Amino acid sequence: MTNVLLDSVSGSPAVRLCSRSACADEAILTLTFDYADAMAVLGPLSDRREPHSYDLCARHSERVSAPVGWQVVRHQFFPDG
Repeated sequence: MTNVLLDSVSGSPAVRLCSRSACADEAILTLTFDYADAMAVLGPLSDRREPHSYDLCARHSERVSAPVGWQVVRHQFFPDG
């Protein structure tokens, strides 16, 4: 069973939005940075929001790039359904 985030007020499933400003699309992936290994890691949406990660929609996750000298690691995932 997949972990579902619940709204703290209503108790109903909460939709997490893309972290990019002015984007109201639903987040499907989480972007984190591994500074020690110079990697930007894009993987399945994390179970909860983390202060040092970015939840991204499909459109913005396709456009992820990393600084010069860094690599982008994209973990494959298969959404439910």
